[in-house]
Amino acid sequence: MPHKHKATLKRVFINNIDSYSSRNIAKFLCKVSLKVMDEEEEQEEEVEEAHHNQAFQMVGTVSNLSDEPPPYILEEYCHPGKEELLSILMECHVILYNISQDADQVEEASWAVKALHDQKEDFTSQKIFVLISTVMTWASSIPLDPEDPELPFTDEIFYCRKAHPSFKKHIDLEKIVVKVGKSNREIFSTYVVASGLQYGMGEGIFHFFFKESWLGEATAISIYGDGKNIIPTIHVSDLASVVQNVIEHQPRPYYLLAVDMSNNTMEELVKVIANVLGPANTVNKPFEDIYLNQELTVMEIDSLQVNLRMEATNVENLFSVHWHCEAGLVENVDLVVEEYRLSRGLLPLRICLLGPPAVGKTTLSSKICKHYKLHHITVRDTIYKAMAELEVIVKNPDPDAEEVAAEAQELLNTLNESIDSDDFSEEQLKVLRDKMMSNQCKNQGYVLDAFPTTYKQAEDLFEDEQEDLSEKFTPEFLLVLDATDSFLTDRVINLSEETVQDLGYEPEKFLSRLAIYRDNIQEEKSVISYFEELDVIPVLLEATNGEEPATSLLMHKIFTTLGPPRTYSPSPQEVKEEETRIAEEKMKKEAEERAVEEQKEEEEARNRTARWEEWTQSSEEARMLEELYMDNLTDQMRSYLMKNVVPTLGKGLIECCRTQPAEPLDFLAEFLFRNNPHDHPPRSEDPPENCGFPAPFD
Repeated sequence: MPHKHKATLKRVFINNIDSYSSRNIAKFLCKVSLKVMDEEEEQEEEVEEAHHNQAFQMVGTVSNLSDEPPPYILEEYCHPGKEELLSILMECHVILYNISQDADQVEEASWAVKALHDQKEDFTSQKIFVLISTVMTWASSIPLDPEDPELPFTDEIFYCRKAHPSFKKHIDLEKIVVKVGKSNREIFSTYVVASGLQYGMGEGIFHFFFKESWLGEATAISIYGDGKNIIPTIHVSDLASVVQNVIEHQPRPYYLLAVDMSNNTMEELVKVIANVLGPANTVNKPFEDIYLNQELTVMEIDSLQVNLRMEATNVENLFSVHWHCEAGLVENVDLVVEEYRLSRGLLPLRICLLGPPAVGKTTLSSKICKHYKLHHITVRDTIYKAMAELEVIVKNPDPDAEEVAAEAQELLNTLNESIDSDDFSEEQLKVLRDKMMSNQCKNQGYVLDAFPTTYKQAEDLFEDEQEDLSEKFTPEFLLVLDATDSFLTDRVINLSEETVQDLGYEPEKFLSRLAIYRDNIQEEKSVISYFEELDVIPVLLEATNGEEPATSLLMHKIFTTLGPPRTYSPSPQEVKEEETRIAEEKMKKEAEERAVEEQKEEEEARNRTARWEEWTQSSEEARMLEELYMDNLTDQMRSYLMKNVVPTLGKGLIECCRTQPAEPLDFLAEFLFRNNPHDHPPRSEDPPENCGFPAPFD
């Protein structure tokens, strides 16, 4: 009866499970399956059923709790205290502490391994502690043979290693882990896995070089120092595979190097990244300049200076590792670059925008490119730029490359001859195709503006002997912007004469081009039908007017169709700069608004002052006229009273005083009535009828 060995489900703890290295190790281990096999049938069975059984349950600490843990994490803990952390570790079969990228975890890892060692009598089953360290604990090691610089370090002589000054705590922790595991390996076994610099699955330490190459903003990628230092590396999936083998096989050696077979120099690594992903140019800079790079930590900068030739003899001799990139990054760069794009969602967005002349294709293309950070491709600009580059080659030929200069001259002549032709030559299409297949367009994507216009042009441009290659630059979205002929004609009429001349929109030419476009679209085999054959469904858009509401609705429809940008989210520095820019623009706008408001208030104040002065002046003139009138009127009244009223009144008062009647007022009234001069003819002294006074003594 053959003996059956059944693997058991293991609960595995790993720290910083949301970091680059630990996350990918956790993902890898989460996919490992239980294996239930007969010993006699191990070489025959494929154990497909085992893939339905997970071998490891992953738990770990995180920097911030997520709303919903990723599928590869069973449980996550955010900054647990020591008592809670120890309780978590005691429930796990395997404890992985990854200090390869985070020096802040050294102290916690040291405490954890000591605390577990103190509690080993309470273990219900064997526990395995694996410290994932770094080859930087070897960085200052003395060469084994000064006369043979290519003699590699191996993990068999780990006791001779000497750490980089900044990694003293790492090597001290390695020694502690090794020591505590020697007391009783049946209960508590410990291992140290010294990892090379990790790459792959989105990148860690080499991310800066990948990002700078992918963005394509630099004309050359920087190599800090001479670049001759050998950097031990390992793909993060291969590191996870080594850790898996350590857990499953529990080898007798407790110190293992985890490096691939590459032994590439820094220069080789940067150059291959620049060639495949970037501008294909590199430039050497003093190593001190690396400290100006804000995207690299001090730990990463120190690691990039390492110069070690290493071999992982224990891994090679003890395990059958299914290597993902055994030959290293340089030999597997295409695979690593594809992982990089997929892991970070950096997929190109390829768009073709068509429409009749004057519909606004170029303006719309520019807006799309700005939002999605794409490259705007027009046939005319692309060809002119290529011709300018060819002229430089022809005028400054390389003595060692005369054939290149001759080919450049021949191509330049051909392009010059066909530049004014309505038909596109094969050379022109090749120039356009090369642009669309450039690293920049392959990285970010492009908007192909107003081309192709016919089925044949599309076929000539995109059909390629290597079908898989043509798929990498064929548009995945076709936007067709259209408008009525009357709308287009009105738009052209309102253009400036200079713009009309530059775009070739003279009345006869414009109408001819518009008619040709309409005819091409109506053909049975049109450029739209070509894309439909490729399962690229055209998105029909209507240009109504240039007003903001209509433009916003049009852009919203486009953004909804194309989806979110597939490029880098802004870095913290870029976010800060953008916030600063927005704040400055807001302050500038507010200052301008305040200036306008202040100018308006000043203008209103000046107007109020002018109106007040005008009103005051007119009021003063009116007052003076009124006073003059009243003075004149008073003089007339005084004259009249003195001559006609006062004498009679005076006589009445004298008579009243002389007779002293019992009723003086009645007496005076009677006197005035008897002596009323009303019967006398009017005199010039009499007051005018409109003076406002009644005739005296009426």
